[in-house]
Amino acid sequence: MSLIKPSPAGERTAPAPPPAAEGPPTRTRTALRSAGLAGAVVLLLVLLVLSLGFGARPLSAGEVWSGLFDSGSATWSVVHEMRLPRTLLGLLIGLALGLAGAVMQALTRNPLADPGLLGINAGASAAVVTAIAFLGVTGFTGYVWFALAGAAVVSVLVYAVGGGRGATPARLALAGAALNAALYSYVNAAMILDAASLERMRFWTVGSLASARTDAVVQVLPFIATGALVALALARPLNALALGDDQARALGARPEKVRAACVVAVTLLCGAATAAAGPIVFVGLMVPHLVRAITGPDLRWVLPYCAVLAPVLLLGSDVLGRLLGRPGELQVGVVTAVLGGPLFLYVLRRRKVAAA
Repeated sequence: MSLIKPSPAGERTAPAPPPAAEGPPTRTRTALRSAGLAGAVVLLLVLLVLSLGFGARPLSAGEVWSGLFDSGSATWSVVHEMRLPRTLLGLLIGLALGLAGAVMQALTRNPLADPGLLGINAGASAAVVTAIAFLGVTGFTGYVWFALAGAAVVSVLVYAVGGGRGATPARLALAGAALNAALYSYVNAAMILDAASLERMRFWTVGSLASARTDAVVQVLPFIATGALVALALARPLNALALGDDQARALGARPEKVRAACVVAVTLLCGAATAAAGPIVFVGLMVPHLVRAITGPDLRWVLPYCAVLAPVLLLGSDVLGRLLGRPGELQVGVVTAVLGGPLFLYVLRRRKVAAA
């Protein structure tokens, strides 16, 4: 078939030029994003070392090194039994919350979407508190399934109450806030009624890495790894879904399956993270906003950046809490709430958010 289309007068016109190849500006943006991601990985490595070094007894870089690799070192037990599990758990939970926040914001097209603000963490918390206070369940292995179930139920409930496919950012935020308030009221009531469980739940309910143990890291890893893989695989389908359901179908995506996969990913990530460390808010809100300022809206870059920078934020907040709270420490959930509150107010006041 000829590419030359005859004109109405019978004359032939020149064929349309082929699409231009990827030019230097696009290659430059890709190179800058790649360099930025590499820089974020380096920053994460620095935070990992700082997390291993700071605590009730600060350790030098040499002591951290010997504590990691020399079983006869005086710092071996401190590093392996306390600092390393705490650091690895912070890494996993930060990754989980960052990816969950980015997926939720892309799926709902709501810049205020966050596992904490939309009540998903509260749902997981309420289920875990029920398991601890009334069913006598203890340990991560015992109540992770309650956390997953609570996160799943509340994520579906918020989406339904917020209007389903016709949900707006304001309606979702209001539905999440209402459920969040109701569920945390229940959590507080359950804690007051069960004095024996109060001490055990006290630090957990504010979000804490202080009680991290190696077995908890091993148990939470499969859930977060599975959720992270599902979330990263959704980058292209969610990019297509941002154009609308009809356009997404034309590009080969299936909106219903994409939404269902998003619910699975968010449930696994938020449920496991909440079961391991309690509800930690604002990480899933702050990081995607910061990342989009660097990468733009393309989720093929947003999700990897969130997977790296969210642990940076969480571990940095944990280290800051250890420094500011001496001789004790501030729990990481308190620090992220203090840091995230002003950003939430800023995003909420933006004109385009209010008009959405």
